[in-house]
Amino acid sequence: MALLDRAIVSALPAVPKPIVRRISQRYIAGERIDVLGEEITTPEEARHIAYAYDDVFRAIDEQGLDSNVSVKLTGLGLKLGRDVARNNLERTVRGAAERGNFVRIDMEDSSCADDTLALYRELRDQGLENVGIVLQAYLRRTLDDIASLADLRPNVRLCKGIYVEPLKIAYHDFDQVRANFVRGLEALLSGGSYVGIATHDEWLLQEGARLVEEQGRTAEDYEFQMLLGVREQRADELVADGHRLRIYVPYGEQWYAYSLRRLQENPKIAGYIASDTLGRLIPGRNGRPRKPRSR
Repeated sequence: MALLDRAIVSALPAVPKPIVRRISQRYIAGERIDVLGEEITTPEEARHIAYAYDDVFRAIDEQGLDSNVSVKLTGLGLKLGRDVARNNLERTVRGAAERGNFVRIDMEDSSCADDTLALYRELRDQGLENVGIVLQAYLRRTLDDIASLADLRPNVRLCKGIYVEPLKIAYHDFDQVRANFVRGLEALLSGGSYVGIATHDEWLLQEGARLVEEQGRTAEDYEFQMLLGVREQRADELVADGHRLRIYVPYGEQWYAYSLRRLQENPKIAGYIASDTLGRLIPGRNGRPRKPRSR
């Protein structure tokens, strides 16, 4: 199956854009606001993305949504200079605070990790509490990062991680990543952190539910997180069981580049989406009922 997944990914650039749009539309909410887009080249482009979040927070207020935002520091200008990213990030977080909202700083590849964690601590040291961070279980450094942030009792999204990293930096073995995820979750819960348990892995979903119960956490102390359009039935089951669930909703004019990047970074998702999409197009696959034959 891994070979098939990689084959799907390698063929993606040759797939006509309308077909990619059809495949991705279940997972990309739309393109009205240009928030997707980490590949910026000028401070003006980074500022444009930062200002776009004003519209997001306004829409959240107008619609009365229980929603917040995630930002990527590369999109806010990190590769152009740390000061560029800091200024855009602080403006976004303070704007969210004025509206009683929350900003989560995404974790990107390992080259961004030190700056990401340092900027998060700087904002917390300024007294900004409406900001959280993301930690990736496949990185070998993650348990040390949890320990270094313990004094802040950080609000953390814990995920497996999808960027391609060398073996000396990241675990490549599936079971090792899972084990580190569980160790990280145990450490965060024990330290009193609010944790977003971000996974579609059934074993990790069950382990997450077990750990929050063992540690006596209430539904207000944690949440599960999933991607838009992925394992929707399982998501409904989590909510029915009394867990809170947050759905990650990507959107923006750069949906095509985003879709290709996500699939290329994680071939397993590519295989999942291809199978799921095929099941929606071909009667009788993946539980989709066939139309009855006329008699």
